[in-house]
Amino acid sequence: MIMISKKFKFLLMTKQNVINALKLNIIIVPACILSMLLINGCQNRISKDDGWQDMFDGKTFNGWKIINQDWNNPDSKPDFYIEDNMIICNTTLNTGGSYLVTEKSYGDFILELDVKIDTSLNSGIQCRSTTWEKDTVTNIFSGVQVERKWRAGYVWGYQIEVDPSERAWSGGLYEPGNRGWLVTLENNETAQNAFKPMDWNHFKVRMAGDTIQTWVNGIPVVNTTDSMSSSGFIGLQFHGAGREWQKDKKSMWKNIRIKEL
Repeated sequence: MIMISKKFKFLLMTKQNVINALKLNIIIVPACILSMLLINGCQNRISKDDGWQDMFDGKTFNGWKIINQDWNNPDSKPDFYIEDNMIICNTTLNTGGSYLVTEKSYGDFILELDVKIDTSLNSGIQCRSTTWEKDTVTNIFSGVQVERKWRAGYVWGYQIEVDPSERAWSGGLYEPGNRGWLVTLENNETAQNAFKPMDWNHFKVRMAGDTIQTWVNGIPVVNTTDSMSSSGFIGLQFHGAGREWQKDKKSMWKNIRIKEL
């Protein structure tokens, strides 16, 4: 129980002090409410402005471009289109592969997106990638000493594998146009079981300095270091269709967002 002095009781009983107290309450209450609104507003702003950026607006290909890797049909354009806030690529028989890539380059970042692949079509997520400026020869591929020749314009850089086949190496680290496989899922049964064929799968990629990490549906897959590439575009890979069963199959991507570190 709070004790109040006689003097203070007398002050409260005066008409003028009652009026003043009422005036004081009128001022204090809105100030408290205003303070709470400001705090909540700041919290909401922090929540929304936490560094994440949508890379696809769901309606246009603004910020993206196609890199055609079909050497037999250099003027062809892969069938990329937008539907229901998704990026979709439909296969055309006897066409080579291609990439839908960002116009901007990214270095250190966390990337998240959802992927769904028809049947056992193969795909991949390019990170810190670029193209060879001239015809190039490399000498190591998938850990083997072997000479490989790459045309000018060929895409190379880190690729996070999307592999619905029985091999099940989704989330593994590959490097097209250069060294081939860097980290496979061989003998990693937990990671192999993370991918859900014919369903949406959530991929997460973290690249910070020379550290590269990947997750598929929340399951850790790759945790390694490599310093070959520090910056480049991010891309969605479309494999070519050379067999009848691959005709009119779809690769789909949505909820693409990035947080630069």
